[in-house]
Amino acid sequence: MSDRRGSPGGPLVPVSLLTGFLGSGKTTVLNKLLSRAEFARTVVVINEFGEIGLDHELVESSTEDMVLLKSGCLCCTIRGDLVDTLRGLTARKLGGTIAPFDRVLIETTGLADPAPILHTLMSDLALNSAYRLDGVITTVDAATGDATLDRQIESVKQAAVADRLLLTKTDLVPPAQSMALSQRLRRLNPAAPIIVSRQGEVDPASLLDAGLYNPETKSLDVQRWLKAEAYTPDGHDHNHEHGHGHGHGHDINRHDEHIKAVCLTVEEPIPASAFDTWLGLLLAMKGPDILRVKGIVNIEGFDGPLVIHGVQHVFHPPLQMKKWPGNDRRTRIVFITRDLDESALRDTLRMFAPA
Repeated sequence: MSDRRGSPGGPLVPVSLLTGFLGSGKTTVLNKLLSRAEFARTVVVINEFGEIGLDHELVESSTEDMVLLKSGCLCCTIRGDLVDTLRGLTARKLGGTIAPFDRVLIETTGLADPAPILHTLMSDLALNSAYRLDGVITTVDAATGDATLDRQIESVKQAAVADRLLLTKTDLVPPAQSMALSQRLRRLNPAAPIIVSRQGEVDPASLLDAGLYNPETKSLDVQRWLKAEAYTPDGHDHNHEHGHGHGHGHDINRHDEHIKAVCLTVEEPIPASAFDTWLGLLLAMKGPDILRVKGIVNIEGFDGPLVIHGVQHVFHPPLQMKKWPGNDRRTRIVFITRDLDESALRDTLRMFAPA
């Protein structure tokens, strides 16, 4: 993946997804980001210009479907579907009708489930020749985030699949409330860094380059991307058993009680056929309940690991690395699931690949 080209002479363009529930501060954050020099060669894809509320002071010029900002960033609306929009951007760049860009940021509506967008980015072959998924950034409102997580399953899924969690409006609540919400988010998604945004300000460097590819070293950084060490041994979060620390206690009706994060580990190499069978059966039977999967797998007979990445039943084409990134050669697969028994995951894998 690190040496694939997105256009003649150029690398794949990283795509970041900005999501978050209604009122969580996406508009403020995005307007602040768009004023930064780091976004000068970025295309922002949004559903409706009016919906995101672009700050008119940022706008340099506009056409029917595009807005050029003073920072040099280009905004465009989704025409038809996302595939058509991204293909159109590539064609315009190659044709010289828009300035070259080296990053895409997709902003979703507040009610959106990010999974279909991730499916599109992972599975469309034409897009995979030009773009690569960098990461999911999810805004969470410190003032109302707890209640939103209680009531809205979409907000839980947005937080669960995030690579970066952006905590907004912390200036409106006591520090203890922000801390309690952060603890809840960390249980929901142990590996995603929680970044505090104050009045919409955030360092772009803390949000971008969250994917498998490390632009600094121009190589695949599996350890940083997987972050298996963020999960407790055998996937058990022992703090989970002692209440949630934000006043709700153990309430099985809360949406995030149904979401589990677990890291499965296998010590010995796994036969390729056994792994394919196990994963295929798991996806066929429980695909909709597997919100996200990341893994580095030790397959028998190969010098390097297999890197897998999936959202529900859709997987990015697996990547076979030539060598291991470190001395640890155990298989480590991180799952974020909904209403899926952790022991069933572990036991079925052991049936095919004994630890």
